[in-house]
Formats: sequence, structure tokens, C-alpha cells
Amino acid sequence: MLIPFEQLAAETLTGLIEDFVTRDGTDNGDETPLHTRIERVRRALEKKQAVILFDVESQQCQLCLRNDVPKEWLDDLNQLTMQE
Repeated sequence: MLIPFEQLAAETLTGLIEDFVTRDGTDNGDETPLHTRIERVRRALEKKQAVILFDVESQQCQLCLRNDVPKEWLDDLNQLTMQE
């Protein structure tokens, strides 16, 4: 299930993004400051280049590129955001 990032509290969204950019294997030797990596992800969400995926079974969230998500899920997300 995709979660509109706008529906998350600012603190929750920041925590999710921080978790994502600090996971093992995500830096690949990149020495970019943490706040810069967080802002890059935030901009990708705002530009709809990335989405938040919630796995009901594991109760975990992850960030994905929009191109990696099935079109049907994106259609559902668009309907959710249009209702607001």
C-alpha cells in the first residue's frame, strides 16, 4: 500500500527519511552530509519521483522510486491525494 507523504506528521516523515538514508548499504561511500541526503529524498517525494510503500504483513515502510511501483498502486495513490 502506498502512503501519501503529506499524510504523515512532519516528525514521522523526517524519521522515516533519516532511517532510509542511514541504512547499511545506502551511502555507497557517499560522504554527503546527512541533512543534504534527507533534503534530496524529501524533494523526490515532493516531486512525486519517490513514494512511501507500507507493507501490511511486515508493518514496515520503505521508500521506492515511482518507476519501481506497479501502475495500479500509483492510480490508487493519485485517487487518495485527489480526495484531500
